[in-house]
Amino acid sequence: MTTQAKRTTGWVVIETLRNYGIDTVFGIPGTHNLEFYRPLSALGVHPVTTRHEQGAGYAADGWSLQTGKPGVVITTSGPGLLNALSAAATAYCESRPMIILSPGPARGHEFADVGTLHETKDQLAAASAIVEWGRRVQSADEAVQAVHDAFELFATGRPRPVYLEVPLDLLDEKTDLPAESLTARESPAIAAPDAVAVAEAARLLDAATDPVILAGGGSRAATTELRALAERLGAPVVTTLNAKGVLDERHPLSLGSNLRLAAARNRARDADVLLVVGSKLGEAELWVDKLEARGHVIRVDRVESQLHKNQPAEVGIVADAPAALAAITDALGAQEPRVDARVPETLEAVAAECTQLSAVNTELADVIVAALPDDAIVATDSSQIAYWGLLNRMRVATPDSTPYMPTYATLGYGLPAAIGARLAAPHRPVFAVVGDGALMFSLQEFITVVEQRLDVTVIVVDNGGYAEIKQNEADAGIAPIAVDLVQPDWVAVADAFGGTGHRVASGDDLARAVATAGEAGGLHVIHLPQSGFTTQQAPPAERQER
Repeated sequence: MTTQAKRTTGWVVIETLRNYGIDTVFGIPGTHNLEFYRPLSALGVHPVTTRHEQGAGYAADGWSLQTGKPGVVITTSGPGLLNALSAAATAYCESRPMIILSPGPARGHEFADVGTLHETKDQLAAASAIVEWGRRVQSADEAVQAVHDAFELFATGRPRPVYLEVPLDLLDEKTDLPAESLTARESPAIAAPDAVAVAEAARLLDAATDPVILAGGGSRAATTELRALAERLGAPVVTTLNAKGVLDERHPLSLGSNLRLAAARNRARDADVLLVVGSKLGEAELWVDKLEARGHVIRVDRVESQLHKNQPAEVGIVADAPAALAAITDALGAQEPRVDARVPETLEAVAAECTQLSAVNTELADVIVAALPDDAIVATDSSQIAYWGLLNRMRVATPDSTPYMPTYATLGYGLPAAIGARLAAPHRPVFAVVGDGALMFSLQEFITVVEQRLDVTVIVVDNGGYAEIKQNEADAGIAPIAVDLVQPDWVAVADAFGGTGHRVASGDDLARAVATAGEAGGLHVIHLPQSGFTTQQAPPAERQER
């Protein structure tokens, strides 16, 4: 059957998105949103049908992190939209671009309460309470303008999700909007960094004896500029988890994404000059209430409202990170690069702190990292293996190699985010490393991996349930309740979905399973039970001989 071309409001919205380079969308088709799906094939847009709208949102986020473009989620009205809102809240907390498209009640039928399909009291208000802005448009022209406005926000402001609601009767209404009105527009240029502020920042940094750079998610586009400035100053760089890899974590000035750990965090706190780039310095990234820096503080951010958030700045620079860092480096002038001899000592203290926090997860993370390819993308969840292990021990060379959400800290993110990442970066091996409790939130997306013919390997670290909450209960004097979970047969589950399951009992088993998955392709699920798992591994050459 051939799809009938019909230039509707839904069509022109999708065409405008296509003009901005969106070639993949995530969602589930439904009775009310069909006009968003009508033009996809004709316009060369690939639809990814997840098995839950929350998964669509997280997959869109994983795709966005690799492409730098906003993830686009299409839901139906009512339950479909509401299912996606946890993903929208994640994108809001982590400052990531996302566009959610949904139909709404026909014009004149808002708040009717007459029992129509998917009727919701006020879905616009529900979404608007979570996203940066939500709009219910009244014409095709308004709908297209909303798309343009979204891309301007992402380019010039703090990138956060937006919601576009198109009334049902408008969605399938024909329109004669000219093609030129759908063309992608150039966003207004962000103002250049203030020369006076740049000069003062350069003066402070040049005189510093112990400068430190703290890089947040807003620095991810400034890898070249950040490295140049760090090397010029000999300043160690500590990052938030959202900025992990903005400086290659094997670089001699890198303290890794260890801001949450006291040994690295205190280097930032005690610096005589601290340069903060694109971070709100929130408690979720610090693991303490406030940083309370003791020296001069310089902050760079795209939006002025962030310059003093959680930590007052002596010098504030409103600009894009690449432009601001390049300007500071130029103002410093040419000079022999400095070095920081204390980085190895700090990293040793970080490693000791990791072991003290959780020896089990630290040792296990080291075994997992040793088994993974160097260029792997590893998505994960708010699981102990992530925040007490993998994210501390895995060193990456580029940003967005570990899709994660440290502030919203949700479960169910890792697998769909890995799906989105693989679609966007098919040249890199992609893994999801998650806890057993977390994986049950998105288990249905195994079939999305199979359906999309993707190569994704899932390592499920089984600690028997919600181990973190179990410990919280013990600390509060509560006997374990509702935290010890019955486990499925993970190997059988993988096989049932059309993938391949592996059960591993040692580091050598894990290395072989990862290698097998890489060679065979497709969906692989590696069940790693913590109880009884032996972390010892043979040397690589010996493993190859076996």
